[in-house]
Amino acid sequence: MTRSLKQEWFSNIKGDLLSGIVVALALIPEAIAFSIIAGVDPKVGLYASFSMAVIIAFAGGRPGMISAATGAMALLMVTLVKEHGLQYLFATTLLTGVLQIVAGYLRLADLMRFVSRSVVTGFVNALAILIFMAQLPELTGVTWHVYAMTAAGLGIIYLFPYVPVIGKALPSPLVCILVLTAVAMATGLNINTVGDMGELPDTLPVFLWPDVPLNLETLTIIFPYAIMLTVVGLLESMMTSTIVDELTDTESDKNRECKGQGIANIGTGLLGGMAGCAMIGQSVINIKSGGRGRLSTLFAGVMLLIMVVFLSDWVSQIPMAALVAVMIMVSIGTFSWTSIRDLKKHPLSTNIVMLATVAVTVSTHNLAMGVFVGVLLASLFFANKVGNILYIGVEEADAGSRRVYRVVGQVFFASSERFGRAFDFKESVEKVTIDLSRAHFWDITAVQALDMAVIKFRREGTEVELVGLNEASATIVDRYAIHDDPEAVEKLMGGH
Repeated sequence: MTRSLKQEWFSNIKGDLLSGIVVALALIPEAIAFSIIAGVDPKVGLYASFSMAVIIAFAGGRPGMISAATGAMALLMVTLVKEHGLQYLFATTLLTGVLQIVAGYLRLADLMRFVSRSVVTGFVNALAILIFMAQLPELTGVTWHVYAMTAAGLGIIYLFPYVPVIGKALPSPLVCILVLTAVAMATGLNINTVGDMGELPDTLPVFLWPDVPLNLETLTIIFPYAIMLTVVGLLESMMTSTIVDELTDTESDKNRECKGQGIANIGTGLLGGMAGCAMIGQSVINIKSGGRGRLSTLFAGVMLLIMVVFLSDWVSQIPMAALVAVMIMVSIGTFSWTSIRDLKKHPLSTNIVMLATVAVTVSTHNLAMGVFVGVLLASLFFANKVGNILYIGVEEADAGSRRVYRVVGQVFFASSERFGRAFDFKESVEKVTIDLSRAHFWDITAVQALDMAVIKFRREGTEVELVGLNEASATIVDRYAIHDDPEAVEKLMGGH
């Protein structure tokens, strides 16, 4: 226990503290922007980012992953806030937390194993594109100074690590923000700053209970939104967790992460914040800046609050160009560039799944929809592929009076039609043996196909023998097959 505590919290103190500062700075403009998207005061997003990061540092299942207010969640709140107001948003955030905790206890995170590698790659690429697109408003209709500052920021980020001694000691994104802020203040450049994004809060968050009636009508209003927020929040968190697992070559407890997200959202709702989830952009910033443990997440949340409440005069002067440079670095680092090279050697179905996930996610800005389409296509391609791996050989026995069919492969809804076409029902033989020792029956559709084969042979006066069913297949066949039930057969064949 003590060893695990030390490993998760204090094994990388310097890296975690420095990366936490970078993440906190990057969280400020995004939290404000997401608040604006949701139609709420900037402090709602900032309080949410603070409380989510601090709580998830203790309750989450993935050390080093950053959770805060996110754009994907903000998009789902727009109609709720517009039609019912801020207090209903707080109530929805609380219900979202409860549903996520339930999901954790139901071990719904285990469903992630059904998300294929091509879907994850598409998800990552789509997020990288969305992160880059989110920076375009800051690079549109601006003076050349903004482009120069952004280019200088990227130069610092990518070249500073090569500076002897200090290059490896300080995270280059932090150096980028400090240097460009100093330049902007010294030269008095007229460019957008963090302060232009919105007014920063000047007080600490306080405990509050949503001012809504506790009745069925309220539940009817908030439940649909809570379900959507739960699904999108957990999906983005699980995908981000998978990506951070790969970046750090470590494993995480995804069911604990579900519960942690729920606890964090309950805490957020009680502190006047909007629902949030894991953030891939900030999580990548944290890892790239040297953050690995829970301390980095905790420090990011604490520093965020300190900066916006006590250091707002300084923080408000950070040029947006510096943060744009950091986020462009994130988008470049997030995008799976090898996936473009692999298009030539990967199967067409894999490429279609990846590209469809990217296209749907980018076009709808809905991560859940993109992943849903990707998983659906991957499932269909897999079912079609496995369905084609079915071989039925025919052998003659006893001088033409007996025929043996040997079935090899998987019989289920995608291969059942092919299974049925493999038999010659018009052939005049006394007995047919169907050898199923190397076959597996998966569903009712497969059992029905077997029923039809047996019934058609018997209708032609042929005796049918089934041999070799494995235990699992025999269980489903014994339970659902009707070929030995005369009444059921009569009814199936249209009798009265």
